[in-house]
Amino acid sequence: MLIECESLDGVLYQLYTAIKADGYWHGGGTRGKSKELLGVSLKIKKPRARLSRSENRGKPFSALGELLWYLSGSESLAFIRDYVPAYEEDAVNGILEGAYGPRLLAMRGQINQLDSIYALLMKKPGSRRAVIQLFNAEDIATDHVEIPCTTTLQFHLRQGFLHMSVTMRSNDAYWGLPHDVFCFTMLQEMMAQRLGVLLGEYHQYVGSMHVYEDYLGGLDAYIAEGFQQTSEMPPMPSGDPFQVVEQLIAIETGLRAGKELDASAVTNDPYWADLVRLLQVFWAKEQVQLRPGRLEALRAELATSFYKPYVDARLFLARRAADKARAANTDEGGKDVAI
Repeated sequence: MLIECESLDGVLYQLYTAIKADGYWHGGGTRGKSKELLGVSLKIKKPRARLSRSENRGKPFSALGELLWYLSGSESLAFIRDYVPAYEEDAVNGILEGAYGPRLLAMRGQINQLDSIYALLMKKPGSRRAVIQLFNAEDIATDHVEIPCTTTLQFHLRQGFLHMSVTMRSNDAYWGLPHDVFCFTMLQEMMAQRLGVLLGEYHQYVGSMHVYEDYLGGLDAYIAEGFQQTSEMPPMPSGDPFQVVEQLIAIETGLRAGKELDASAVTNDPYWADLVRLLQVFWAKEQVQLRPGRLEALRAELATSFYKPYVDARLFLARRAADKARAANTDEGGKDVAI
């Protein structure tokens, strides 16, 4: 099956409809019964349309957190747990054995595969060898709780465009796919900017595309929202984005610890400042009752309106939580609670 669309939302709409209509029940997975399609190919012609615009599958905060986890080279549960709590089920002594970060940046303890791809394509732009390996033979030779779902990432530099092909042994279409498309197309665009070329198309081949039984209702909810209009993230600024990674990770560490900052003061480009603001919105979730108007202020600071619907969703949740707290406080005869 081939699904070809301009955006992630276009892919999700067709894919979810196909899984509901044509998927086969499979009971042999490690996480329970699922509905599955074998041999699914996806093509996204506009990889910057990497975030769903739906209420159901729009996941910019957790997806950005996972991308930074990859780029930090970390295998620690402590980094990713707040963004994706489900990873806790797969951790062994606080470690994710199948974490992508160490394999991307220090495969077998020493090989930075992103640097290798850059060096290869600078020397031989038309090479077919620009492949990053994430899945290892060792992953099935020994017993692990969790191993990579992604086998390879391949970069194709053709006629001035950098295309990407991802192969996956397994893909959770409901939870995993939106994150995968975000993270991998961000890496694709970062590499394109580093090479000084244009962003091409994104291709993904999946051996087992599936949705677990408990989340089939989520597919119905997504489909019921209707087809979403294609909307793209702004293009990355010129220069080498990998030079910004260390700073972003340091900023994330500070925000996690409750540090205050002005995004426009700590970054030199509105693009990266907006990503910092998304991180601020995420980590402000514990502070909204202590700092009334914080989310509204961050929303107003955004350089582009693209991210505002996601902040609005956070505002809605924060206001609903405040209303519940206010009602509970009033019931107990206490003072009113402000957000």
